[in-house]
Amino acid sequence: MTGALFSLTFALAAPFWALMILLPRWSWTARIVGSPLIVLPVVVIYALLVVPAFGTVLPAVASPTLDGVRDLLGTPDGAAAGWAHMIAFDLFVGRWAWLDSRERGVPALVMAPVLLLTILLGPLGLAAYLGVRARWPRPAVAAVDTEHLG
Repeated sequence: MTGALFSLTFALAAPFWALMILLPRWSWTARIVGSPLIVLPVVVIYALLVVPAFGTVLPAVASPTLDGVRDLLGTPDGAAAGWAHMIAFDLFVGRWAWLDSRERGVPALVMAPVLLLTILLGPLGLAAYLGVRARWPRPAVAAVDTEHLG
């Protein structure tokens, strides 16, 4: 079952990545990716892997040591859970970056490699997006003219 859950993890996330990268201007992409619940299927897989091993997982993460984390992730169940953890968080970060980039008007051709980097090497994709977003400030919200309110 662990192998099937491992394989299913990215398969559940891939359609959302495809929407953000390949169909960023499609109206349904904004509707679908706009929901933070897109990460829920991967979170369910994570829970299926972690909850039965909670007695082993909790001590390893509550007081982490290099050896303890290595031992936890060095099993098929641990590796699959670690993978689901990464996929869920990478998708959430990618979703945030995609939504934020839309507000800022970052071109889709700029975002595509950033999102790909986020899929492959999550934190480096996040760092790349933080660099990108500095070049595209959020549009200013129109100020309310309080002088003429009356």
